[in-house]
Amino acid sequence: MNAENEKTLQAIRHSVRDAKKVATCLGFGPRFLHSTGQAYKGGPNSGVFLQITCDDASDLAVPGQTYTFGTVKAAQARGDFAVLAERGRRALRVHLGKNLKSGLAALAKAVSKSV
Repeated sequence: MNAENEKTLQAIRHSVRDAKKVATCLGFGPRFLHSTGQAYKGGPNSGVFLQITCDDASDLAVPGQTYTFGTVKAAQARGDFAVLAERGRRALRVHLGKNLKSGLAALAKAVSKSV
């Protein structure tokens, strides 16, 4: 979550909005579905969702546990995506891996070609 990544993601969002003439929104997880997720997961089946994940640049162990905060965030993302899928929502998950900058650039290029 930083200004550079948000700028790239907003540009992707705007390209979809402008090309398809649809409302779009952007949120960073894992907290984004806590505020709007009830409508997305339980409301009308009218949304299309793109979940973008990546590996953490640096990860920290959860004190007293054998797993990391990155593991917790990844599990939350997978759980949110599973609920969307179980409810028949149109959803796609893209995992960018470790190199976020090149992953976002490749995603932006792919979206630009597809819209």
